[in-house]
Amino acid sequence: MRRAVAPLAAMMLTAATPAPRPAPAPPQRPNIVLLLADDWGFSDVGSFGSEIRTPNIDMLAAKGVRFTNFHVAGSCSPTRAMLQTGVSNHRAGLGNMPETIPPAHIGKPGYDTVLNDRVVTIAQLLHDANYRTYFTGKWHLGRTPAKLPHARGYDRAFALADAGADNFEDKPIHGLYDKADWTENGVPAALPKGYYSSTFVIDKAIAYIDGGRATGKPFLASINFLANHIPVQAPDAYLARYAQRYGDGWSATRAARRKRGIELGILPAAPMATMAETRDWDALPPAERSAQARTMAAYGAMAEAADHEIGRLIDHLKATGEYDNTVFVFLSDNGPEPTNPRSRWLNRLVLGAYYDFDPAHAGRRGTMTYLGASWASAAAAPLNGYKFTAYEGGLRVPLIIAWPGNPAIRPGRIAGGFTYVTDLPPTLLALAGLAPQGSRYRGRAVEPMTGTNLMPVLAGQAEPARDQPLGYELSGNAALFRGDYKLVRNLPPTGDGSWQLFNIMRDPGETRDLARTEPVRFQAMQADYRAFAARDQVLPMPAGYTADKQINDNAFHNTALPKLKRAAPMIILLLAAIGGGLFWGIRSWRRHRRDDRSARRKRP
Repeated sequence: MRRAVAPLAAMMLTAATPAPRPAPAPPQRPNIVLLLADDWGFSDVGSFGSEIRTPNIDMLAAKGVRFTNFHVAGSCSPTRAMLQTGVSNHRAGLGNMPETIPPAHIGKPGYDTVLNDRVVTIAQLLHDANYRTYFTGKWHLGRTPAKLPHARGYDRAFALADAGADNFEDKPIHGLYDKADWTENGVPAALPKGYYSSTFVIDKAIAYIDGGRATGKPFLASINFLANHIPVQAPDAYLARYAQRYGDGWSATRAARRKRGIELGILPAAPMATMAETRDWDALPPAERSAQARTMAAYGAMAEAADHEIGRLIDHLKATGEYDNTVFVFLSDNGPEPTNPRSRWLNRLVLGAYYDFDPAHAGRRGTMTYLGASWASAAAAPLNGYKFTAYEGGLRVPLIIAWPGNPAIRPGRIAGGFTYVTDLPPTLLALAGLAPQGSRYRGRAVEPMTGTNLMPVLAGQAEPARDQPLGYELSGNAALFRGDYKLVRNLPPTGDGSWQLFNIMRDPGETRDLARTEPVRFQAMQADYRAFAARDQVLPMPAGYTADKQINDNAFHNTALPKLKRAAPMIILLLAAIGGGLFWGIRSWRRHRRDDRSARRKRP
């Protein structure tokens, strides 16, 4: 069992009460609910400036603390590895994802493409401390039995091993996977009739929670939505609510979100970057504007559907008397997805055989709706960049932490200091009265947690000083955070590979490069990054690498090519049959013509 520390409730209540008085009895150890959204941008939540209806997430924000300078990785698996372990993505084995890793990197230190065995999950630690542990939804940290969540500390787990899947049917993202790799406790599992992803992950979590209530133990429920990963899909009732919402286009939406964010106190009144990839809405033909508006309508609908299901879980916990003593954590795994899956002719050919791309049906069953770069710029408003990039739009996402029944958490607070995804595991352990993971676990050496406990921030005390450098790298895009400053490099097509320096407290949109005006800081932070890269064994990317290109190449080699190889004998036989038929057909035709000419010559 993990070594206990002073109970959080007592510490927080003492810290928040200036006059000495008898300390109240601490509550029971809290339940913990992790709500992980997929590919949501910084301003996709109403309480962060969005027009999307998210009343249940906003209610948690009103009950708790909003973190407005919170950072994750630029894509899903690396963030999920850090969220589960409190260890940097390279040290946890996710220096890159299986979908985006260049073949030359596979198997190198830190490039396992799965959660390695040198790290310990929060589920393992909480399970050791007599917590019930449950997992539902997207895992994406390994697909073999030894790498699935049931083998990493979760008592019950219904998990998807892939990056995404269909939201209405038991089928994969075609062209990327052969099947939707769903398992329950490590055993292949089928989805229920009437399945919709956001509804299902909540249904399953509620069933797990209810099934273990008689034990009297607190629980950890890690709930991992497929919303809003490609394919963007939502029930018709939600689609109808946004049908007329986005006719003004992405630039107007981006500007409106910035204005609302400033009014809410989420952002400083700083300049907003103009993103080169964003198209001119007014220059689009009316039919394309209508089609694009439907795309964002589907995105908003999918987000609201997920929020509704979160509300259903909250209502259930209220009905069972568990709500007040539950800690809720809401975040996204990275910024919004800009990728166009139909950017290559082969993709269009393959996907066209499986999906409906009629704009009038955007977001419905059988479709593959995707956001694209221009709408992704709106979802990330007012930041620069989006998923895969190391700009703020790729790394800065909403974070909300609420414990409704703990009066030490001042409701509605906004915390603007720099925070990172590795801060969450030590914070969650502290909430449970446990110390963070050290360098040994069950007699073996492991990676220690590196994050900062955010308990003082929750209690309303001064935010921790973040003067120590924190490095990050994924797919060649890299950053070094220190204090209010960020050193950042992005490879083409979103950057030119050069380092830039920004003060992200004053300029979260990364509009003013300080590399020339602060050369001493610039050089010192480059040295800090080199030290991080050497320590975490970061590899340089091959020439011409882009994540988008690598996804397509890996998908072809891992999915299409094996199918072609398996089908090769049949293809050869078919070609032989066709060739033989053509040979004999041509031979017969020539014989017929020869006989016909001979017959004509013999006529009188």
